[in-house]
Amino acid sequence: MVSTTQSNTTTDGDGISRRTRILNAGEILFSQNGFDAVTLREIAKLAEVDLALPNYYFGRKTKVFEAVFKRRAKLLNDWRLDALHKAVAEAAPNPPSIRSIMEAYLKPVLTGSHIKKPGWREYYALVAYVNNSSEWGGKLMSEFFDPMVGTFLEQLRAAYPEASEADMLWSYHCLSGALTLAFAQTGRLDTLSNNKLRSTDLQQGYETILEFCIAGFEASCGRK
Repeated sequence: MVSTTQSNTTTDGDGISRRTRILNAGEILFSQNGFDAVTLREIAKLAEVDLALPNYYFGRKTKVFEAVFKRRAKLLNDWRLDALHKAVAEAAPNPPSIRSIMEAYLKPVLTGSHIKKPGWREYYALVAYVNNSSEWGGKLMSEFFDPMVGTFLEQLRAAYPEASEADMLWSYHCLSGALTLAFAQTGRLDTLSNNKLRSTDLQQGYETILEFCIAGFEASCGRK
């Protein structure tokens, strides 16, 4: 049971609210260990809060996980949609090019200054985990990212009006997979390059990922 004094005290000495501390801790632990291997006790310990507070603020572990995932999703969506809307306006009355669509989708999330700020590496790893999870991918990716994805697909269909729906969606599936593999930052790239490259250097990888995805859409959706 959380005491009245404790539950009404929203911040600790460092000025960070206890709710935020719980989300930060959950982000770290879920990104490192997945959902099943993390307990509310571990989250509370890392957050340095009372054991009862994760449940007090969010409810069961599933709700903590969903809150962690939701927290940064809107920012990613807004950045990309803003870039897409700009591309659409600049191309009007024609549809935007595949290059401008791919730039709008990839550049804000791979080159933004936010990447080096606390929490984003963990959040990107969490997105990669969720996107590759049969348990969570369908639910959370659909809930928090599908409206944004739908807007991009509208512009992709306008760019490739003769593409089949199968080609369009499989191409998007490959785009999403390439991006979230980069998000995972597993160290595989480091190993393959004998440590000449860093999987954490998303900005370095941006141009290659961009050109790769443009070529993929051109090959699969632009064919007659």
